[in-house]
Amino acid sequence: MDEILGQVLRDAVWERLDMLSELATHADAPSLLSVARSELPRLTEGWRSLLAAHEPDDRGNCRVCSSRWRQQKAPCSVWRAAYEHLVAGGLAPQPTARHAVNTGRPTSRLAGAR
Repeated sequence: MDEILGQVLRDAVWERLDMLSELATHADAPSLLSVARSELPRLTEGWRSLLAAHEPDDRGNCRVCSSRWRQQKAPCSVWRAAYEHLVAGGLAPQPTARHAVNTGRPTSRLAGAR
């Protein structure tokens, strides 16, 4: 049951991200402004929540990525991804088609539906 619920949650998140990408690419200006006003605060709060969970502990290890047997020094991959996507922006390497295949995720579900 947990596997099914997990897949439903993952699919819902991927579909939401695909929808937002589609809107960002193809929406008219008034629609885009409306979406930006409603979604940007939600996305920034989501990033803040995720990053807060990955704050380093007093030894400089990520609390989430570390285990009893293997410590992950900060910044962990979540913080590095945040930096690449939120700060470096256009300078960050873009995922390739090969990368999307390796992760098991298509670059966009909507792209295959056209």
